[in-house]
Amino acid sequence: MGASQSALATVGREADARDASEVKRLLACGGDAEARERFAEIVHRHQRRASRIAYHYLRDVAEADEAVQDAFVKAYLHLGSFREELPFEVWFTRILVNGSLDRIKSRARRERWLLPRTENPDDGSSVLDQTPASGPSPEDALLASERQRRLSAALGQLPDRQRLVFVMTQVEGWSSKDVGAATGLNESTVRVHLFRAIRKLRKLLSDEPETAERERAVR
Repeated sequence: MGASQSALATVGREADARDASEVKRLLACGGDAEARERFAEIVHRHQRRASRIAYHYLRDVAEADEAVQDAFVKAYLHLGSFREELPFEVWFTRILVNGSLDRIKSRARRERWLLPRTENPDDGSSVLDQTPASGPSPEDALLASERQRRLSAALGQLPDRQRLVFVMTQVEGWSSKDVGAATGLNESTVRVHLFRAIRKLRKLLSDEPETAERERAVR
């Protein structure tokens, strides 16, 4: 992140702190309509970034939009617990990431009850066998979906701070210095959290020998 981007980020965080404080004040004195209008300014600043993060986890535009909307509603309803010493974007990102991971877990539970293939009533052959050759093969599509599921599940097992640092650096592209400035951690601590997150993800993703064997068999 360059100097100009860093300056813009600082201005944005200061605006977030002012708006969040004002929204809390308005809510405390019963000014709900004014509070919603003020909070809409925060939403406008973070909407695009939030959508990128949610899509990274969910890989579905409609579901990502729902996750972002839910996260903003939850942030608004729980704004009283927000403390200005932590940048709003960090606090909100934690809500968004946790909500996205909850959706992934719910999706996985639903998918366990779905049939893996649909039978053709005419000849009993699988619809998968009739997929046109021009697109990804059924095996490739299945493996891509499986890899995404495994990564999402592994991310859900990281401690909150490791998960947050991983998302901010690897998804949002923030430097360790900028993450440190946003979270109050020193730069070396950010690197430690990132190192541990990556190490744990690698271990979690390598601890599924059956999936690895399936991938090797398809190649």
